[in-house]
Amino acid sequence: MSQLHSKAFITDNFLLQSKEAETLYHQYAKDLPVIDYHNHLSPKQIAENKPIANITDAWLSGDHYKWRGMRANGIDEKFVTGDASKQEKFDKWAETVPYTLKNPLFHWTQLELKRYFNIDTMLQPLTSADIYNKANQVLAAKTPADLLKDMKVEVVCTTDDPIDNLAYHQQIAKQNIFTKVYPTFRPDALLLIQSDTFDNYLKKMAACVGFSIENLDDLLKAIQSRIDYFDQHGCRLSDYGLEQIYSNDFTESTADQILKKSLNGESITNDEASVYASCMLYKLSKMYHSKGWVQQFHLGAIRNNNSRLLQQIGADSGCDSIGDFSHGASMSKFFNRLDAEECLSKTIVYNLNPSQNEVFATMMGNYSEAGIPGKMQWGAAWWFLDQKDGMEKQLETLANVGLLSRFIGMLTDSRSFLSFPRHEYFRRILCNVMAEDIKKGLIPNDIPFIGKMIQDICYNNAVAYFDFK
Repeated sequence: MSQLHSKAFITDNFLLQSKEAETLYHQYAKDLPVIDYHNHLSPKQIAENKPIANITDAWLSGDHYKWRGMRANGIDEKFVTGDASKQEKFDKWAETVPYTLKNPLFHWTQLELKRYFNIDTMLQPLTSADIYNKANQVLAAKTPADLLKDMKVEVVCTTDDPIDNLAYHQQIAKQNIFTKVYPTFRPDALLLIQSDTFDNYLKKMAACVGFSIENLDDLLKAIQSRIDYFDQHGCRLSDYGLEQIYSNDFTESTADQILKKSLNGESITNDEASVYASCMLYKLSKMYHSKGWVQQFHLGAIRNNNSRLLQQIGADSGCDSIGDFSHGASMSKFFNRLDAEECLSKTIVYNLNPSQNEVFATMMGNYSEAGIPGKMQWGAAWWFLDQKDGMEKQLETLANVGLLSRFIGMLTDSRSFLSFPRHEYFRRILCNVMAEDIKKGLIPNDIPFIGKMIQDICYNNAVAYFDFK
């Protein structure tokens, strides 16, 4: 491929296609702080707060988006997750970047280079060495806390295992840093009773709470203990990453029998696994409601499709894809039961299949509560939909069948401390979407009113929704 020219690409009006969009972004959205209520950042790195001195570590390690792009470009796995040097891996990413044109990776790459390193030059083989050295010079003087403060990140909610002792969160809470860091309770391992690691996980849970787990009552007591512990350390959210919501009919006695079978080393059928998981999901949701937590559901991914790379690298290796699951009936049954019993928490549900957008958006409109605007949230465009087209479709669908003005906005869902310009990316797209409707005469040309709505979506609604202390 021929070389890209080096003219600045990320301008002040990047993605803003009209004067109205420019006004909305620069006067109302640009300078707002960030509430990043779901990500996979390392609490350990924040607590230790040592510079991530190499951009390969900060940018490529653990980033399955980039890994997929590099593999699609024919890059040998040695340079993706293998034992190649850091500079060699960076050079191979630079080799790939020009081929990502029209993929969001191209936008993110240049936006992050601009915001963190003030680099306008296009990343490509010809510029790789210079950008690598410049970025490393900047990173050598920046701690994770510095990088978060630079992007005005007020709140970060990490994703944490129920048996985590939260020691790093406790260290962070004692430090005088700009960003507040809270844990999020992610109990997927407790639902997956057919997993090869389930029995060992329950043993770790038992060691964590200090008593044996021999039946369902023991397990529920253990889980409540851990929820209490997380709550004491600032947790206000839970999360799941599931193919679908479990909504089978169950009784506690049946779920107890299934759990005991597993503890005795007996095999569990698919139907039994679904019944057990349905019971656990329901019980967990009731516990969350009693704490006033928000529950999140990330639904619809087919994970670990490549068994060869799963064996070689492990999970989260960049071999997941959009699933074609059916969601409407299971969501309805699950949320309706909780709502009927008046124990339905604030809920955010993220959809991965764009063909299901209207299903998700309309389902969230079925359940409400006086005094809690936007209680049920159809979450931001997620994962493979976290790009310009996906965000625009999510915004338009939500506007068509719900209340866009009550939307709680964007998050990074990232492991990288360099990912926070994704909030800027979303804000620019949102401002442009609203400006296009002004130009078409579909909404009033009332910049202050629409500007306030944009500020609510980008920041104020999240502040009110989560009520972080």
